[in-house]
Amino acid sequence: MVIIAIHDALLAQIGDPNPEAPPISDQLLQIFRYFTWFVLLSGVTGITYAGGRFAWEKWNGGPLASPKMLAGAMAGGLIATSAGTILNAVLG
Repeated sequence: MVIIAIHDALLAQIGDPNPEAPPISDQLLQIFRYFTWFVLLSGVTGITYAGGRFAWEKWNGGPLASPKMLAGAMAGGLIATSAGTILNAVLG
């Protein structure tokens, strides 16, 4: 009985807390959105550049160094895409 009275007294003091976002959460989410667009743009630019260089090397008959660039750009895009998915799941 005493435990129930203490429990009710504590609940009356605490109340029902309403969850709210931290003060700078809007700015942090905006920075994450900008970073996501930057990563997307740099990935598309890297793959486009590597593909163009690959075509140029094939056309000129020179040594093919660009497939490594293309594979690196694709691997970087895969990592960046996975990081975005994980970030969205955590902040979601």
